[in-house]
Amino acid sequence: MIMVTGASGRFSSAVLAELRARGIPAVGGSRTPSAEQRHVDFSIPDSLDFTGVNTLLLVSAGAQEDDRQIAFNRAAVEVAARDGISHLAYTSLTGAGDHLSMALPHRVTERIIMASGMTWTILRNGVYAEILAAPLSWEKQGEALRIVSPLGDGAIAAVARQDLARAAASVLSDPGGHKERVYELVGNRTVTVADIAGRLGCEARNIGLGEYRQLLAENGMLAFRQSLMISISSVIRHGFLARTGDDLPYLLGREPTDPLSVAAEVMANQAPAS
Repeated sequence: MIMVTGASGRFSSAVLAELRARGIPAVGGSRTPSAEQRHVDFSIPDSLDFTGVNTLLLVSAGAQEDDRQIAFNRAAVEVAARDGISHLAYTSLTGAGDHLSMALPHRVTERIIMASGMTWTILRNGVYAEILAAPLSWEKQGEALRIVSPLGDGAIAAVARQDLARAAASVLSDPGGHKERVYELVGNRTVTVADIAGRLGCEARNIGLGEYRQLLAENGMLAFRQSLMISISSVIRHGFLARTGDDLPYLLGREPTDPLSVAAEVMANQAPAS
């Protein structure tokens, strides 16, 4: 049996839907499970139970302080090995993201998995095209709207979430064909804020990281989250997430979805009503 953790999240839900569409039975694991899911809460290691699961997709616990995230992931890997899981796939972070503040827990978890004795696949996911709009906002420019961005002219090899879900489903469908593989699942083309503005027919105003931090604080974001968003924005701004690759088309069996179309649609849906 296949299990996908984080089943209440958008990514894991998409993976489960992809598996169902292929006629492959799978179960979701969640802290708040539905009737068809199993209870999986990384914060309570003694409660973890992967009995009956052969292949596990471990979707990393949401971004939090490094020690907690590593402890949660370590517990999940140890229980997976204890309960006889033969293959573990892990959603990690693209290697191009090593400068991000969130990178360390992923790299440590990769090492834990590789030393676990189970066969494994590391899925180093790139930046979701859907979340490119997260650092962006809208402001009035006369009667028109323009995008406010801390990303400068940085390019991002962004990826549609659904494509990453399909790639994960491909690995889970045939784990034996992906043993000891590290896949860099970044896009094969890049997107900039100027591209998004051009697609939407508007202008973009660039702001510095200090002004962006002030905006985050004014909106009540927790200090930990502020640092995370500043890290992401700085790394994009300075060109470290522009590396493209061919692993995603290989797992998809087709060209990836156009990330510009996805990002522009999300940004358009966030525009205030005129």
